[in-house]
Amino acid sequence: MREEAIILKSSDEIETLRKVNLIVAEVLQRLKESVRAGATTMDLERICEEELARRKARPAFKGYRDYPFCLCTSVNEEVVHGMPSKRILEEGDILSIDCGVYHDGFYGDAAVTMAIGEVSEEAERLMAVTEGALERGIDRARVGGRLFDISASIQSHAEDEGFSVVTAFVGHGIGRELHEPPQVPNFGKAGRGVRLKEGMVLALEPMINAGTADIDILDDGWTAVTADGRLSAHFEHSVAITGNGPYVLSRL
Repeated sequence: MREEAIILKSSDEIETLRKVNLIVAEVLQRLKESVRAGATTMDLERICEEELARRKARPAFKGYRDYPFCLCTSVNEEVVHGMPSKRILEEGDILSIDCGVYHDGFYGDAAVTMAIGEVSEEAERLMAVTEGALERGIDRARVGGRLFDISASIQSHAEDEGFSVVTAFVGHGIGRELHEPPQVPNFGKAGRGVRLKEGMVLALEPMINAGTADIDILDDGWTAVTADGRLSAHFEHSVAITGNGPYVLSRL
């Protein structure tokens, strides 16, 4: 991706992006409070619809390339793009919720993985490592660095812990479009890629698998699952690169 294709945001635009991403964060918080064994992922979809309507905001995903829901809800071996359904969440499951919002001409995007009750030690560690990989990526989102400094920090943290990084999906720039340049891989060599500049806004979203990095796509055409059926976790924040360091727009 050419560096000149990346759209830099003004300070006013970044503050608008902050407001949109706060809506994302608030909705995710409301959903986290509703996640429990016995609930269905469609219950969460309905809550999301209500929360967005109350804030006069629009879901970013619904209708995007004909995706039919506001949320992506991925359970256990589902990596990303799991569809809300009548599936009942059970004790021991892990659930990734990806939420996107459009408001005031801009998009916000974030994701979180959480436990349903007591989960396995491996599941706990996978979630902690994936969230830790995101935090390491955020810390590298600094003026003067290179894009792949972010990627390499995510990859090394995951692989040092014995997990694998999904390469079929990547993070992305975000702003007036849901997906803008540049793509932000969760793998690569530090010191490579475009130079990071003030005003870039990136959605960093490591997807980490307990086993193989390979994925399959289910017959619904959307849901990505691990090829070996083992667990996967996904965390995401939208981050602005500023002269004062990374500004996590989607954090409460």
